[in-house]
Amino acid sequence: MADFTSKVPFYTFPTDSLAAQEEALAQNPLMQRLLAARQAYAGDPHRPIYHYINPEANLNDPNGLCFWQGHWHLFYQAYPPEDTRQHWGHAISTDLVHWRDLPYCIYPDPERCCFSGAALVEADRVIAMYHGTEVGNMVAVSSDPLLLNWHKIAGQAVIPIGRDLPYRVFDPCIWKQGDHYYSLSAGTKPEGPGGKPIRANFLFRSPDLEHWEYLHPFVEDDLYTLVGDDGACPYFWPIGDRHMLLFFSHMSGGQYLLGDYDTDRDKFIVTHGAKFNFGPYGPSGVHAPSAAPDGEGGLVVIFNMNPGKPTAGWNQIMTLPRRLTVEGDEVLMEPTGDIESLRAGHVHIGPTAMPANEEQVLDTVRGNAVEIAAEIDPGDAPMVELNVLRSPDRQEYTRIAFYRDRGYRDRVNGTDATSSLLTLDTSYSSIAPDALSRAPETAQVPLKKNETLKLRVFVDKSVVEVFANGRQCVAARVYPDRADSVGVSLRAQGQAAELRALDAWQMQDIYA
Repeated sequence: MADFTSKVPFYTFPTDSLAAQEEALAQNPLMQRLLAARQAYAGDPHRPIYHYINPEANLNDPNGLCFWQGHWHLFYQAYPPEDTRQHWGHAISTDLVHWRDLPYCIYPDPERCCFSGAALVEADRVIAMYHGTEVGNMVAVSSDPLLLNWHKIAGQAVIPIGRDLPYRVFDPCIWKQGDHYYSLSAGTKPEGPGGKPIRANFLFRSPDLEHWEYLHPFVEDDLYTLVGDDGACPYFWPIGDRHMLLFFSHMSGGQYLLGDYDTDRDKFIVTHGAKFNFGPYGPSGVHAPSAAPDGEGGLVVIFNMNPGKPTAGWNQIMTLPRRLTVEGDEVLMEPTGDIESLRAGHVHIGPTAMPANEEQVLDTVRGNAVEIAAEIDPGDAPMVELNVLRSPDRQEYTRIAFYRDRGYRDRVNGTDATSSLLTLDTSYSSIAPDALSRAPETAQVPLKKNETLKLRVFVDKSVVEVFANGRQCVAARVYPDRADSVGVSLRAQGQAAELRALDAWQMQDIYA
């Protein structure tokens, strides 16, 4: 068997107390290296200051998001510079906003690389289940205060890769029902039109985390995913009085299925589904989800985002955490965590007319690391827009556009209402020759008849995230090439509209 021992320095930390762990971290050479690496990137014009990004080298999928002993734990696929195979990187936060780096925590061996997975929090330990390339799905456990030390169950894959299996062994998630643990393994099955592949998540059951039996494909009545989708990076958990399966498709990006868990048959019955990507996941798009219960019936989910331009020494970032809740089949989403603690330099603009076909530059609102909260009454205007990261001559700008009643007609619930559309257009965000073009993200937003448009816009160097009325989010990477691309403007097309109010804040650096 090949020797996959990592070349990254490995350390064992005290387990008896948080104080002992903190003392060991303060003197740890790897921890000091990570801190120095993060400081070396200060001043990079495209490196975010309030979205999480790992301290050194590249990152990929977020993994195992969970809450344990007072801290949120974010794990992710990291690529240490001396051994660029995936290890699990690690960061913690008390508020989902201010993140603190910790050393790499799960190293490859016997697996070649530590791929994606999920975490389950129990009373006395945290269980991580993930894919170990070339061997199968692995289980590791930790119980110390900061989850610094991990032990791999059986020292080998608990669901090994094999030939001629009726299932695929790939990215897993894990939960517990009664006396048994359950796990999904990602993949496809050849049961689509003409024998083409469709998404599948294969269900396994275990009494002890080491011995697993295969049951069957888990999902029924899924008419929402596309032919060619797969179910990578799955996460299955209750949400409100329903259940949700979040996953990533290597064809069409992040998405979710909503439905009901039939525990007698061990099946998930799908009633609704939708996407987090409104276009391909790359370049510059949302990638894989990692999720955890928020303790109040909702789910906290965070994604990584793909690059659209080469950045020296680093690659990919995390989105802001989102809180998902449900009302029937409608999924609501809002930014979560103590984002308000980052605000400084507040600017308020009261009611302002938006004349038809006239762009209005807001001279008092500027910045490339800002939060903007705006309420707009579109009136009869067929389109209103908010532009950010705008250069004075409009050579560079990122466009957020809203189209009232231009979306899909509701033929399901019998209301015959028409949704509206929200577009994030980065076509003119950068004049840099190596910034890759991305088609506009356009998402459905179901607003009520007289409901105003309420936006929360987060701009952070090379990312723009836009939340609309607590029901939708569009996000993309952007790379303004001009230092003066910091302006903000409004426009109503065709007919007049009204800005009810706009508040803007300069956002502080979470790493300062």
